[in-house]
Amino acid sequence: MDPRSVARHVESDADRAAAHRLYTLVFPVDAAAGRVLLGMKKRGFGRGKLNGFGGKVEAGETVAQGAVRELAEESGLAARSVEQCGLLLFYFEGDPTAMEVHVFQARDYAGAAAESDEMRPEWFPVDQMPFDRMWADDRFWWPCVVDGAKFVGRFWFKADQTTIVRQSLVRVDSLDFGGAAS
Repeated sequence: MDPRSVARHVESDADRAAAHRLYTLVFPVDAAAGRVLLGMKKRGFGRGKLNGFGGKVEAGETVAQGAVRELAEESGLAARSVEQCGLLLFYFEGDPTAMEVHVFQARDYAGAAAESDEMRPEWFPVDQMPFDRMWADDRFWWPCVVDGAKFVGRFWFKADQTTIVRQSLVRVDSLDFGGAAS
């Protein structure tokens, strides 16, 4: 397992045995205007869905560095800092690799959002999220983000990547699991 992974701290023995891939998910927030930037995924995994910005964590970078890099690549925004607010683990029927997704907010960034090859950005009111155009799990954990709560969510999907067959969501005091993902 990737030494930056923190999944071992929150998973059952059976789920921990699966291979894991590290990902990031960043939500730029304009607190003064009460809005969040989402991107319409134009290609690849999640195509046609609105989501935060993110992707795979590359070798040699921390999870936070991966989040900043992915945000810049996909939206044109340069985050001065990011704050981790959640950890999501996804298991898809028929896929032996679990997705370990570290969720961040970016409240301090420079630049203007611009369309990339992968994402088309659009601002939405924080309290009017377009859940019908997002992943099915988002409606469960987004209230934690809005409330400023830290959370750990685990979602098991059917192979159709739409149907949730099981879920677990808990608010936590800290996402510091011994510095493994920093």
